[in-house]
Amino acid sequence: MASVFQKAGSALMGKPGAIKNQEQDASLTTVLERPEERRALVLLICDITEVMRERLLGTFDPNKIGSEEPHPLAPQAYQTRATDETGDSGDGANDDQQVQRKDPKTRKAEFARLEKEVNEESMVELKNAALDFFDDWRDTVILRVGEASNFRQAAEEASRSAKPETSTCDATPSSAGLDTDEHREKADQVLRELYVPVETSLRTLDPSKRTLILHSMLLLLLSLEHYNAYSRTLLVYCTTSLGLSGKVLLEDEAQVAKGLLKAAKQMSAGEETKKRAEENSVARNWKMGAAGVAGAALIGLTGGLAAPLLAAGLGTVLGGIGLGATATAGLLGSLAGSSLLVGGLFGAYGARMSAQAMEKYTRDVEDFAFLPIRTSGTDEAGLHRLRVGIGISGWLRSENDIISPWKVSGDGLEAFALRFEVEALESLGNSLRTLITSLAWKFAKGEIIKRTVFAALMAGLWPMSLTNAGRIIDNPWSVASQRAQKAGEVLADALINKAQGERPVTLVGYSLGAKVVYFCLKQLARRKAFGLVENAVLMGAPTPSDSAEWRRIRSVVTGRVVNAYSTRDYILGFLYRTSGIQFGVAGLQPVLNVNGIENIDVSDLVEGHTLYRHATGPILRRVGFEDVDLHELEREERMLKEQEEEERRKREEAGSIYQPASDGDTIPDASIDESKRLEPQ
Repeated sequence: MASVFQKAGSALMGKPGAIKNQEQDASLTTVLERPEERRALVLLICDITEVMRERLLGTFDPNKIGSEEPHPLAPQAYQTRATDETGDSGDGANDDQQVQRKDPKTRKAEFARLEKEVNEESMVELKNAALDFFDDWRDTVILRVGEASNFRQAAEEASRSAKPETSTCDATPSSAGLDTDEHREKADQVLRELYVPVETSLRTLDPSKRTLILHSMLLLLLSLEHYNAYSRTLLVYCTTSLGLSGKVLLEDEAQVAKGLLKAAKQMSAGEETKKRAEENSVARNWKMGAAGVAGAALIGLTGGLAAPLLAAGLGTVLGGIGLGATATAGLLGSLAGSSLLVGGLFGAYGARMSAQAMEKYTRDVEDFAFLPIRTSGTDEAGLHRLRVGIGISGWLRSENDIISPWKVSGDGLEAFALRFEVEALESLGNSLRTLITSLAWKFAKGEIIKRTVFAALMAGLWPMSLTNAGRIIDNPWSVASQRAQKAGEVLADALINKAQGERPVTLVGYSLGAKVVYFCLKQLARRKAFGLVENAVLMGAPTPSDSAEWRRIRSVVTGRVVNAYSTRDYILGFLYRTSGIQFGVAGLQPVLNVNGIENIDVSDLVEGHTLYRHATGPILRRVGFEDVDLHELEREERMLKEQEEEERRKREEAGSIYQPASDGDTIPDASIDESKRLEPQ
């Protein structure tokens, strides 16, 4: 880290006059007048980044295997057990597993396996690459904050000796005058659980001043000419540590995005701008990704371009938060003076995620495209955000299902739906729907629920009526599953090529959509592409649950990795019966022995695989997802109940033709007739 500061110091000393003249405007002295407050901010950032580094190290520590305790928002009274109609428990396999995990010999053998796993050459290389990337980012951030606080030397010393202490304050976080609701309060509770507040004296300041500190930190991080996933995670920690509601950060991000885009839109893109941008490229390359040696130096590097941009509206739009135009420009650095840099931040204002830009990927995956969830004919710029969300459906009834499940995404994200292999996913959707409402499934389910889904899966205990009908679903599932894997690898390539710009991405998928996310993250880990993905939520994932792969996945996600599973998803168990069962199934069980994986049991919400289509919103509510549209959430909850009732009714209708005439009669075997009915005509 010292070398970074030495380079920065040498560069700054080259133009002492410029620094002296502009130091006031480029520093945080307009926000924190007292030196001890600025020093406290430097210490807070050093402590938070140390917490983040320890969290990254924990991913590769066999002693830290995560928690099996229930999620803070999970129903307290709900316990998942395999039961038959009389309420008796199944074969007790889960109880045996619990006993084995408590057995000392089993624990010792498990630890030896994990120790071997994390010491494999490929895993050590991944760990070192992740730490190198993080340390470079951290040095850049601390340098930038230290310069803006006029405490560069103190920042260097603090970063070397950071000893963060978590805060025990449980006071309700301040929303700074913004309207909140029950979901927002639950989301804040989850944020405090996952991003534990770091102790700081700044928490005692007035809420409006704490909000201004958070806003200033956002501008400082943007001055690095990117807003990567680590920067966003740092701001979430700042939010909880300052005792603010997550909504404050969401609103600030939206307002800053609007201000940057509005100002850049009005800024001339003529030859003078291009010429000055080219002149500045050498200086920007020197920064080696650091992007902001000091606020004063950065203002000098822009060559005076900040003035026209701010005049175009940036200072006006952002000034309402409490900073003047000059201070805003000083904190934003070179970003405040170039529409080209702003365009790069937002992925050329969304053009990189357009259908035309994605055409190059269709050689590998058909119909690969990002579809915007929200559109506006009048104010496209108003839809852009500093964060990107991508929702991925796992099967389709119609093309509407590509976008519909993801309308529940809140306004804090610039949300897209990933379209891929529409024909294969529609074929799978039709086959699933036919199977789940069939008589064969009705009879089969009555047999399966007498034991756990894993007992049926491991022993191959599937009723003949279902296996006869299974050939109808097996081929569509196999085809779509293989293409989902390829789509995940292509998605990783798109993210590495910065289709999203310099913004953090949140990935959410259900069924084969979760498989796309899984293989995307695996590919990012293989290519050692860090800082791109902030959060990943996988629902009903038809993927292995072995710790090695999830450890790799965890290493490339800076925020949350959520595995939402249902122990009652017998359809997934049946579909997965020909796969590598010995590696587990993430959609049916928790992922164990990896620190930082959140396992959320949604068995009370999802009784069958087809219900994930309308369960996305309710699941996101349960995990405390911060970006949820409550109106769409209510609609999804209604649709989920209607879907459950419709599937139940169709099964009853299918079974009525086989009902016995009297109690003494037996139910005929429907497997042959049912198989014929399911055969394509």
